[in-house]
Parts: sequence; structure tokens; C-alpha cells
Amino acid sequence: MPKNVPNTQKLNTRTDLNALRNRLQTAYDPNKTRVRVCMTGCRASGADAVSAALAKEIARLPAAERKNIEVVETGCHGFCAQAPVIEIDPVSIFYGQVKPADVPEIVQKTILNKKPINRLAYKDPATGQPITQAAEVPFYKAQERSVLRNLGRVDPRSLDAYIRTGGYAAAARALIRLTPNGIINELEASGLRGRGGAGFPTFLKWRLARKERSKPKYLICNGDEGDPGAFMDRGVMEGDPHAVIEGMIIAGFAIGASEGYIYVRAEYPIAVEHLTLAIDQARKYGLLGQNILGSGFDFDITVKEGAGAFVCGEETALIASLEGKRGTPRPRPPYPAVAGLWGQPTCINNVETLANVPVIIGRGADVYNDMGSGTSRGTKVFSLAGKLNNTGLVEVPMGITLRELIFDLGGGIIDGKEFKAVQMGGPSGGCIPAEFLDLSVTYDTLSKVGAIMGSGGVIVLDETACMVDIARYFLAFSAAESCGKCTPCRVGTTRMLEILERIAGGNGKIEDIDLLIETAAVVRDTSLCGLGQNAPNPVLSTIRYFRDEYVAHIEHKKCPHGICKRRPANREANRG
Repeated sequence: MPKNVPNTQKLNTRTDLNALRNRLQTAYDPNKTRVRVCMTGCRASGADAVSAALAKEIARLPAAERKNIEVVETGCHGFCAQAPVIEIDPVSIFYGQVKPADVPEIVQKTILNKKPINRLAYKDPATGQPITQAAEVPFYKAQERSVLRNLGRVDPRSLDAYIRTGGYAAAARALIRLTPNGIINELEASGLRGRGGAGFPTFLKWRLARKERSKPKYLICNGDEGDPGAFMDRGVMEGDPHAVIEGMIIAGFAIGASEGYIYVRAEYPIAVEHLTLAIDQARKYGLLGQNILGSGFDFDITVKEGAGAFVCGEETALIASLEGKRGTPRPRPPYPAVAGLWGQPTCINNVETLANVPVIIGRGADVYNDMGSGTSRGTKVFSLAGKLNNTGLVEVPMGITLRELIFDLGGGIIDGKEFKAVQMGGPSGGCIPAEFLDLSVTYDTLSKVGAIMGSGGVIVLDETACMVDIARYFLAFSAAESCGKCTPCRVGTTRMLEILERIAGGNGKIEDIDLLIETAAVVRDTSLCGLGQNAPNPVLSTIRYFRDEYVAHIEHKKCPHGICKRRPANREANRG
């Protein structure tokens, strides 16, 4: 989807940026009919054919009608269960599971005559009544879209669209009106913690890197999202790449770095395409490069594609990969803030963390801090997957309960089955049973029940799930993705997997359960990096809450759900 950068003069000052924004806002007609089509994740469900059909049908209209209609190809709208989705402005009508054959009716009835088509509208699961207004669809109604503010609303390939909606205003404020320490203090007041999994305070990481005197310094955006069922960072990189770039400009200025890298897995070709285009646009506008907006600050960004090694989500392994080495972690200290890329001070933040930065600097730390719970402030983006009616990408305030996340936004369990557990935190996370459905989702509360926030993957399991099989699946993933550098992870996860396969195959012994717990403790406590340290979590949490299923496999010599015998037990079959 190539899109040329419009011819424009370089933005040399903050005044130039504001003047361009004013021109764009003045030229924008809010009453024009705009059909917003998801053209990132929805492509897999045929969105490209829907967009082409819309363009073809609109081209048949008389010129007087045609000039007042625009098809906007956007990033992810979030509601993946309804893909392909479109929204029509200014009437704010939402349609899901649209097919090319529906387009003529959409054009005639909704675009030209502003009337809804009930058969294409979302149906209230309780009443069966159609809901045509996007804001009234429960999936959207309960959200607080901050990081996802532009997804599904603007063309991610258009820098003008980003600037018109307020883009780069926060960067301009940071570069012209704030000091680096002032920015870091603002981040501290906001309470922002890293959204990549560990939840380390963002301001502290920046402050540590800022204090280092060695030059050059580097900033890295970690876009190596590899958890099964997770696509939060992918959605942001594909649907709002300039938000990531703007966050990196502010971060680079704060820590004193003039060079940044976005490390994104090659399996995300649309993200790579959109980020590369956005960086090129920002350079042409003078928002990257030398003397940005007349501030005296120089900063540029390079996209680096990773080969898809899960371990490269770990900071030091990612750095090794960027340096052209095999992606394996190293002992810490020294931490990357002291000695990172090529031995220089390096700050690493994930995509969602950096996309939060323009929101905080633009709106103020107090506004951001007003959302959340306890030491978990702001919002969190989650990918809802598994046995849910409403799968997709959501953003909610920290502190939301699991029940609200799964039943209000997620729409409950498919086919009316009973909820059994939710697996949170990816292969490094844990399984949480129904007794904790009213648990508030924060870093601290999840840790207490044996799970982690992780990057935000949420996989919901129904009553038919076998928890031994679930533990085996995620452990098989971690064992296959182990880099092999340290013995506890390389050998320990393999031994644990062998025990699980023995139990799943009906050949286990009752003492195997205690052996799993004992081995898990060694792997957790002695592994070099977070992959090994957290790999036992799915096993430990399922034993903690579903021990009876392990006992049933052992005593009855078979899976009570009839699942394990149908699944290949070897690691390679369970990869990814």
C-alpha cells in the first residue's frame, strides 16, 4: 500500500508545525462521508477485497456525489472477531464481517442515504437487537483508548493525518519547553511502568541512562513481540507508527541519545512497511534528523528486522542480535543503561511504553495518573484470544477486573460454555481459575496468584480444556525457544517437558508432580534470563489450581478430557 509523502516545506520550528496543523484542520471537513476500513489484521479476512469493492462502487457514482465520499484505509479497529470491519462517518455506523457482495447495499443505503443495515450490525448477545453505533457496541464502550487513540481512525501511512490529530505536539513541547530532567520527572509523576512484561518504572530506566556520561548513547524500541496469541505491539506499529516515533524522539532527548533502533520481527511485514515509511516521512518533514524543530537536538531511527527468536525479547539478547551476534542473553550487571549496544549506555523500551509517552507529555502526568490502580497507573492494551465471543485488541484502565475483561469486553465464552481459566502473560505467564474472576488486573495482584502481566496476552479457556495439555503446550514453546546458553533453562525445561509428556501419555507416577515442582524451582531460581525464570509458571499455576487433573491423568492412565492423546507430544510439533 504505497503512499507518497506530500510535497511540503521542512518544518524548521514549532511554529511551522503548528501552522501546518492549523492548515490541515481547516481543510478537514468533518461532515464528509468517510468509510474507515481496517486494512492491517483484517486483510487476512478479506478486507482488501472489501476496500477494492468500495472504491469500484463509489467510482460509479456521479461526480457530485463521489467527491463527498472518501475511503480511509486504517489500522486495526480492534474487534477481530468481527473482521473485516468498517465504520462510516459522520453517522458513526459500525459494520462487521463485511463481504464485497455487501458493498453495493452499503453505498446506496448507508453512504448515500445515511440509513443503517441491521443485518450487518453487531447483535447484542443478550437481546439479539442490532447495535449500529460504534460507541454503543459493548466491546468499544468499556474501553479507554489512549495508546490506541488513532487505530482504526486515521490512515497510518499519512503523516498529515497524524499531525492533524495532534501528532508531534508532545515532541515539540518536550524539545522546546522542557528539559531532559523535566521530561523524566513528568514520567515519574505519571507512574508509567514498562509495558513489555516486567513493569520496571520507565522514569528510572531513563534516569539511569541519562546519568551515564559515556557517548554515544542509544535508544532501542523492542518490537520483538513473540507470545502466542499476542498482537498488541503489532497493532500499534501497523496502525499508528508515528506514535512510536514520537515517543522515541522524546525518550532520545531525555536520555541524551542521538540514534534509535526499532527492533521488529520480520514476521510483521506490515509493521516493517509502515514504520519504514513513517520514518522516511518524518525525515522529509524535519521531524527526524538534525536540529529537530530548531531545538538543536539531533535524532534518527533505523528499523532492524529480527529473525523471530523468542529469546530476543530479552534486552541483552536483543542487543546481541542488533550487533550481528547470536541472540543470547548475558549476565547482568552491567545493565544496558550502563553498557548496552556496542558497550555504550542504552535504554530499551517496548512499543506500548513508548506510545504512552506522547500521551503523558501532551496531556500531562496528572491526567495519566488519574487512571489505574495502586502502583499500576494508566491503561493497558490486551489481546483477547481463546474461547471468547469477542476476540481482539482492547485498551482499558489498569485495575479492571478479569470478569469485566472477559465477560463485558470479551462477550463471554463461546457456545455458552463455562469459563475455566485464563492464561495471562504468554508462555511465561500462569493460568488463573474462576475463583479469581473478580481480581483487579495489576502487576502486583497477578503476581500473587501465580501469573504475570507480561506484554498483555490473554487466552481464555473453557470447561473442555485440559490443564495438563495447556501446561505442556506453553512449556514446549519455551523449551523450543530456549537459546541453550544456560544449563537450567536448556536442560531443566526439557526434563520438565519429558515429565509432562509422560503424565499426558498415561505413564506418569504420582511422585512426578512433586518432581515437576522441584525441577521448576531450580529452573526459576537459577536461569540466566526471564525466559527460563518464568518458563515454569504455566506448570506451577496449573498444579496449584488444577492438581486434580494431574492426579486423574496418573491414576486413570488417560486424559479425562480426551485431549492429550490427540496432541503431538514432541517439542517441534508444538512450536509457536
